[in-house]
Amino acid sequence: MDAMIRLLILFTSSLCIYLLLALLKVLYQYWWIPLRLQHILNSQGIKGPPYKFIHGNNKEVLKLRKEALSKPLPLTHDILHRVLPHIYTFMNLYGKNFLSWDGIRAQLVITEPELIREVLKDSDKVFPKREPTVYGSRLLGDGLVTTRGEKWAKQRKLANYVFHGESLKNMTPAVIASVETMLEKWKGQEGKEMEVFQEFRLLTSEVISRTAFGSSYLEGEKIFDKLQKLSLLVNKNLFKSRFPGLEKIWKTADDIESERLVKGIHDSVMEIVKKREEKVENGEADSFGSDFLGLLVKAYHDSNEKNRFSVQDLVDECKTFYFAGQETTNSLLAWTVFLLAVHADWQEKARNEVLDLFGNQTPTSDGIARLKIPCQSELCRCFMCWQNKIIFLWFLSKINYSNCKSFLLSVKSASKCQEKESQIGCLATYCMSQQLWNFGI
Repeated sequence: MDAMIRLLILFTSSLCIYLLLALLKVLYQYWWIPLRLQHILNSQGIKGPPYKFIHGNNKEVLKLRKEALSKPLPLTHDILHRVLPHIYTFMNLYGKNFLSWDGIRAQLVITEPELIREVLKDSDKVFPKREPTVYGSRLLGDGLVTTRGEKWAKQRKLANYVFHGESLKNMTPAVIASVETMLEKWKGQEGKEMEVFQEFRLLTSEVISRTAFGSSYLEGEKIFDKLQKLSLLVNKNLFKSRFPGLEKIWKTADDIESERLVKGIHDSVMEIVKKREEKVENGEADSFGSDFLGLLVKAYHDSNEKNRFSVQDLVDECKTFYFAGQETTNSLLAWTVFLLAVHADWQEKARNEVLDLFGNQTPTSDGIARLKIPCQSELCRCFMCWQNKIIFLWFLSKINYSNCKSFLLSVKSASKCQEKESQIGCLATYCMSQQLWNFGI
């Protein structure tokens, strides 16, 4: 009996010590370190919104975003207060450079262009990729966007081989065919309102399916649909903080749904992969193909262990290019067309030059280089890759955006669509990184 009591006391004492150490660790990571870091930066003149336990500034950010999205947006280029309301507000309160908190993660925000250039140029390899959120990792996995080191180099080498200049030029017929199919579907729609953002979603999905995966939108429809739902969950939980360790014992409805979507995407990708493998096994094809999917499957079967891709690597790369290739292009095209509709004078100038050079012919890479207005404008220089310009120019020669009511979203409905605004928010980030790339940073 005494032994049982001593054992119970020992167990209780050990449990109390463990819980105390766990509490101290939480307080150290979630309270002491953030407050100490905030004090150090404040003493150096870097101010910012005060840190709140566990949540950081996330509650304040969510409130600012909700307020910004509740108001209509006029036709203006001044959109920072709309797409990044927390950055806009904190800049006005604490200056151009300030400290903010994403949960317990400190963020030193620098908005002065010259200082950004100076910091990045003089700090080689000081800025590693940010660790993705739980939902972000489920969306993109360990693909090219999130991975690092030797694995990143291996994935980048494969992607470079598929998407270099000559390969992109060879994709032009597939891109043009997809655009012509969509325009053919639009015939007879004049005078009717059309959801252009969704139309561009279907177009870019078809293009990425044809050019990178040798299939059609219908074959990849399940993947696109699940990726879109998963991206909405990522956006929904972007500024939500989690209590440490809670996700291991309690799953939210979003956790359960995201895991279900991840499994569904994995199964759908493997179905497409198996079809490609069966063609080789049955003698219908000599190789897995030279497109992106073909090279991924080849790497999956590589006899050299250093170059071999695992099943998860293959799926993650497919997810990355299905999502990143489709969503970014979709957003850029929609934003470009919207700006052209607003500025009809530039639309007319650009269209006249395109028609003078190409007439009714399909745009070519050589001809694009000779254009001055569409391809040397700030819009195209910052936002558009070569393949996007092909799509853009083909539209420009075929559609008059300002006169075709069926082509335009009304400003009223566009201002209510949070999904589109979140896409434009991503576009702002993409534009900044593209600008830095253009500067050679």
